[in-house]
Amino acid sequence: MKSSNPALASNPFSGFGLVAESNTMTIGGTVSKTAILLLLVLLPAAFVWNKAALYGQNATSVQTWMMVGLFGGLILSILTIFKKNWAPMTAPLYAVMEGLFLGGISSFFEKSYSGIVLQAVSLSIGTLLIMLFAYQSGWIKATEKFKLGVVAATGAIALVYFVTIILGFFNINVPFVNGSGWFSILFSIFVVGIAALNFIIDFDFIEQGSRAGIPKYMEWYGAFALMVTLIWLYIEILRLLAKINDRR
Repeated sequence: MKSSNPALASNPFSGFGLVAESNTMTIGGTVSKTAILLLLVLLPAAFVWNKAALYGQNATSVQTWMMVGLFGGLILSILTIFKKNWAPMTAPLYAVMEGLFLGGISSFFEKSYSGIVLQAVSLSIGTLLIMLFAYQSGWIKATEKFKLGVVAATGAIALVYFVTIILGFFNINVPFVNGSGWFSILFSIFVVGIAALNFIIDFDFIEQGSRAGIPKYMEWYGAFALMVTLIWLYIEILRLLAKINDRR
């Protein structure tokens, strides 16, 4: 079964031969790599955030850093997915690029909705911890049917967003995606829920990878996959909170 997370879309356990036990992927190693990537997201995010606070929301430099982060992160994510053995190098660079983008977009949201970033960060971390507890306790299991459902839902969301972007080029707005009506809010709640469920598949990948004895560099790949989900969740929570604030 393929994961809905694009980083796990192909079979990550294929193509590996025998690996020495001392040089295999572990859960602890993946956790430490995830912490490093999180730090590499936060530092450039703080840099761009401070620039936005200093020069204002319309600062060209902030927008430039955002675009560099957006497209740089996209390129690096594709490289990491197709060249998994490059993950020790590309995953940290991906985290830095995403930090640049998140710092800018977070500052824009904060200027429009004071306090929204702290709320989004808290909810994202809280969701991660809740899903980790649900996975470890066995409340939610990464069965084949579960994976199939999450894959289908994530694919549908990706298709909706792709169509929305294309329509945007023709100045056609899609209210249930970008509006602040109740249907749009329900759609965002659904997307946040699907993003959260992706954590279960990520956790399962990390656990199964450690059991399979795959190469240690896959710890970076597992951490990268987890960061992809966390960043997606954070952005979707930001959007949801913004829609709720618009109705007040």
